Amino acid sequence: MAADQGEPIGIVAGGGTVPLHVAEAAIRAGRRPFIVAIDGEADPGIAAYPHEVLKWGQIGRMQAVFVEHGVKELVMIGNIRVRPDFSTFKLDLGALRVIPRVLALLANGDADLLSGVVTLMGQLGFTVVGAHEVAPDLVANKGPLGRHTPDKGARRDIARAMRAARAIGVIDAGQGAVAVNGRVVAMEAAEGTDGMIDRVGALRAAGRLKWSGRAGVPAKCAKPQQDLRVDMPTIGPKTVTAAASAGLAGIAVEAGRVMIVDRREVIELADRSGIFLVGEVTEPEPVA
Repeated sequence: MAADQGEPIGIVAGGGTVPLHVAEAAIRAGRRPFIVAIDGEADPGIAAYPHEVLKWGQIGRMQAVFVEHGVKELVMIGNIRVRPDFSTFKLDLGALRVIPRVLALLANGDADLLSGVVTLMGQLGFTVVGAHEVAPDLVANKGPLGRHTPDKGARRDIARAMRAARAIGVIDAGQGAVAVNGRVVAMEAAEGTDGMIDRVGALRAAGRLKWSGRAGVPAKCAKPQQDLRVDMPTIGPKTVTAAASAGLAGIAVEAGRVMIVDRREVIELADRSGIFLVGEVTEPEPVA
C-alpha cells in the first residue's frame, strides 16, 4: 500500500467514529496512521489499524510509542465523556514530569484546557494538526448540503440561532442554539447539541412550544476562541434524527468550522426526513 511508504501520523483517539475517518483519510493520502486509543473511550473499530490502548496518565508511554513509530505530527480527536479522574490514573514517569502542568490546565475552561494540551504536546516534541487538515471532506462546506433548502422563515431562524450560538460561545458555554418562528427557544448547555434538540422536542410535546408542520432551526458553530485543531464541533446522524423527531425544519452549521460525521449518511437521512442541512459562513462574535 502507498500508506506503508508514507509519512507516519499519530492519532490520539477518544470516543466516536471520527478517529476512524481520520485514519482512513490519512491512508488515502499515503500516510501511515498509528492510533493511541484512550482506554474506556475509543471505538472498538480502532482494532483495524496499528494501535495501542493506553490509560489516562500513561503520558510517558504515549510519547515513547509515537517516537518508536516515527510520529512527529499528531491528531487529537474523539469524544471524551468526562474529564479525567485522577483517582483512576495509571501514572507513569512521563506523567509525573508534567502532572503539575496538567493540573493547572484542568482548572481552566474547556477552550483553555484544550489549547494547553496542544502546548503540552509541543513540549513533548510533537506538532498537533487538526483532523480537518487530514480529512477535509469531513468539514461542512457553504450552502445546501442536501436536497432541501431553507425558505424565508427558516433563513430568519438560521440568523437568530447562529447569533445566539456565537454569543454563548464567547463565554465558553456551548456551541448551539435553536430558533423557531424568529424566537430563540433553546441554547446548548451541558447536555450537548443533540440533547438540546431533544429538549426542544420535549417542550413541544408538553405544549410549552407550539408550531404547526415543520418549523425552527438548530444552529451549531465553533466558539470564537475554540482551537479547531483539537476541538472542532461535530454533528452526526443523531443530530438529524433528533431534529426530525422534534419537528424542526432543518439544521444549520458553520461552514468550514463544523465537521459532519458520517457525512453521506447524514445527508441521506436529512433528505429522507424532509429537512434541510445547510452550511453558513458567519462572522464570529469578538471574544470577551
